Amino acid sequence: MKERVLITGASGFVGYHLVEAALKANLQVFAAVRKSSKVDHLKEFDIQYAYTNFTNPEALAKEIEDNKYDYIIHAAGVTKANSTAEYDAINTGYTINLAKAAVASGRIKKFVFVSSLAAVGPLSSTEGCLDEDSVQTPVTAYGHSKKRAEEALKEITALDYVILRPTAVYGPRDKDILIILKQFAGGFEPYIGKMDQHLSFIYVKDLAQACVLGLTHGKQSAYLLSDGKRYNRYELANITKRLLSVKTFKIHLPVPVIRVVAGIAEGVSKITKKASALNVEKLNELTAVSWICSINKAQQELEFKPKYDLESGLAETLSWYKENNWL
Repeated sequence: MKERVLITGASGFVGYHLVEAALKANLQVFAAVRKSSKVDHLKEFDIQYAYTNFTNPEALAKEIEDNKYDYIIHAAGVTKANSTAEYDAINTGYTINLAKAAVASGRIKKFVFVSSLAAVGPLSSTEGCLDEDSVQTPVTAYGHSKKRAEEALKEITALDYVILRPTAVYGPRDKDILIILKQFAGGFEPYIGKMDQHLSFIYVKDLAQACVLGLTHGKQSAYLLSDGKRYNRYELANITKRLLSVKTFKIHLPVPVIRVVAGIAEGVSKITKKASALNVEKLNELTAVSWICSINKAQQELEFKPKYDLESGLAETLSWYKENNWL
């Protein structure tokens, strides 16, 4: 009989790839989705759906017991919100409720929490790299909400958990990086300021594989994830231009100008109640000097072996975008 895994956030970008990876690992997948979620893209998979109520720990424990879950991969969350309270309610509160339910059920062998490198925060220098011993100094409410969720998990000593902190995730079905790639494809290459920046990335399939590995490897610890390489701020565009055979007009926009634009976007989002991808706080991440991180611990304890660097990952991503008329 196959072991069962509950995957939260299953209808999202990362969630799709988590479902795919879990099925390849011969797990029976229960996809936690909202009744309003679009799930047409999941119809190709042999999975069952769960309409999980994250606000009710008792209902969560009952669901775990009734469906006989063996594992949980918790990837549900929000990356943009209109308030700190909203980030905390979903990214922190839902995680705590699910973790407590996992313990109460007495069934869960491993709880894998998909956190973020934002919970650690960036480096202020291009020298060195972040690791699991780095002091956590998030620069956004999103990062703080993930950090608080991590801290809460560490207090639940009866829970066998693994915390994964991926850097910038990209790949097929991602709509965030698509905005940038469309700019490059259209011949426009914008940057915020002229500072030297070092960036890291992880291809979504590598992240999904790390999550599956976390079900059987590692114990009550956090792991930083990237493809293990260091990129300067121009390499995303340079690789994209090469793969698409396009030329671009490069422009460096002054930080104060973008700060004004971000402020306007933030104001509009408060009026419309629709969170904006760009806000004043987000500039703290976008203008950070370095997001380079070490993956040594993940390689040693999770046996994590990224298969994609930025070039091979972008090649597959751009191909998917074009085949599906996203680009």
